[in-house]
Amino acid sequence: MRLRATWLDALSDRVRAFLPGRSHVPIWYTPEYRLPIPSLEALHGSEPRRADLAVWYLVEERIARDADLRTPPRADYESLARVHDAAYLESLAQADALARIFAVTPGEIVVDEVMRTLRLATGGTIAAARAARASSGPAFNFFGGFHHAGPALGGGMCALNDVAVAIAELRADGFSGQVVILDLDAHPPDGLAACLSSDRKVTIGSISGSDWGPLPGLVDETLLVDATDEQYLAALTALLGRMPRPQLVFVLFGGDVLRGDRLGHLSLTLEGVRERDLVVAEWTRGHATVWLPAGGYSERSWKVVVGAYLAVALGSHQPVKDRDPLMSRYAAIARGLSPGRLSGEDDVDSMADVEAELFGRPAPTPRFLGYYTNEGMEYALTRYGFFEHLRRLGYGDLRVESYPPDDVGQRGTITGLAGGARHLLVDLIASRGVAEGAPSLVVHWLSLRNPRAVFSPDRPALPGQVVPGLGLARDIGQILGAMADRLGLSSVSLRPSWFHTAFAARQHFRFVDPARQARFVDLIADLRALPLADVTRALAEGRVRLDGAPYAWEPEVMVYRPDQPPPDLLSTVEHATFTIVPRVPAPS
Repeated sequence: MRLRATWLDALSDRVRAFLPGRSHVPIWYTPEYRLPIPSLEALHGSEPRRADLAVWYLVEERIARDADLRTPPRADYESLARVHDAAYLESLAQADALARIFAVTPGEIVVDEVMRTLRLATGGTIAAARAARASSGPAFNFFGGFHHAGPALGGGMCALNDVAVAIAELRADGFSGQVVILDLDAHPPDGLAACLSSDRKVTIGSISGSDWGPLPGLVDETLLVDATDEQYLAALTALLGRMPRPQLVFVLFGGDVLRGDRLGHLSLTLEGVRERDLVVAEWTRGHATVWLPAGGYSERSWKVVVGAYLAVALGSHQPVKDRDPLMSRYAAIARGLSPGRLSGEDDVDSMADVEAELFGRPAPTPRFLGYYTNEGMEYALTRYGFFEHLRRLGYGDLRVESYPPDDVGQRGTITGLAGGARHLLVDLIASRGVAEGAPSLVVHWLSLRNPRAVFSPDRPALPGQVVPGLGLARDIGQILGAMADRLGLSSVSLRPSWFHTAFAARQHFRFVDPARQARFVDLIADLRALPLADVTRALAEGRVRLDGAPYAWEPEVMVYRPDQPPPDLLSTVEHATFTIVPRVPAPS
């Protein structure tokens, strides 16, 4: 078994990419695959933009073409009812039911938008299955594999069982052939087993790292806790040898098998996961096959999606480049923005300053940081998709406002309407300053607020929080980086008061002091298995130990330099050891 790419592999991949017979495998995808549930990343470590990041990377690297991208149709309720009970489907119209499935508070759920995403994903799996059948080849749906949803019960972030619905639709079309489901997610396919127990021409082969008890006879289960690449690949080879000859295959290529995944219990490397997908791609060659990403709860999960596509479309061992597609995407949008629209120079009202002086009219609203008009910022935020996501979170009539600068900096806000009231969503105070001896956009205060959501005993406020967050920290970081670049500033800098603030910025910002950055990376690595909320509260309560001694959070300066590579979150300098001591219960 080979686990490492060589220079010859990379050269072969590049040559194959330009051969006339190169396979262009269709991908079902829409930006609406991003679930509008802000706390998923913080609570579960999931990457809400996994599908986006994978598509952006594949298109930018010219691995996939725009023509390979297909827009998924929305699955109708007649299709869903072939698998799910009517009463259960009716319950999904309630925020409480969806909140339980996704383990969040009901206030975060905008039912129509969440169900829209889930129905699009299910429709994508149906469409990919039909296309795979028509071509006798592979097809991808970049959001799907919801294997925990049963006929009358959802759970594990799975509300609809897209695979079972797709099989039921094909059966209704007249397809009666043998179906094999290779469930390579880190968790057992309990929902699939429940939905498909009456279909005698379905076999499920499963390798997982968690034991949830026996499943029906149609499931061939292999349990591997903390398995390495070699152990996993050996088990996979044995599993494939036991599978019947299929007429249709579904592959759930879960990214939660990676070492360090918060919810998985396996220890594969990215190279091992690629080898897994190459083995399966070879086994399924010549068969109608639907590839679905299933679970993945780490910042590297999008690389698993890209890697699976490379394995299927190119048979490639080439590693995924260590860069952030979100950064490239935002940079491309920024280059396409009109400077005149951002600054107001293209507007008829650009003479407002002169008119105010000549005719005594009220002074115009101050430009943010001396450049951006309110209209200009609304134009940019619309182009970035920031406003659209706020609308999906339940806010309308979005407005940007700037205020006169003071001794600290200049304030800018975004507000939106919900429930008949106007709410503050983004609150920013920034100025031009210096960091690392170079001009910097200094962020003095930044609050991303989701007032529609509420805290609960299961999800109390994080230190410093008044209302839950928007889940848009990475997006706002990229927008601030684009602003700094347009203003001729070298970086964005901030001083995070809390661990969760620094954690949200970790993929682009780094501490100026290398030793401080090393301790930060060690802290993330050592406490990765714990929810973010538990770690940040333990720090605030003084329960974190550094090499056995009490450790207090160090709110030092972090910088984001768009012209530099992202910080390395996998290697450290000092190799410090962080632990948490239990909370002492209050006396009764």
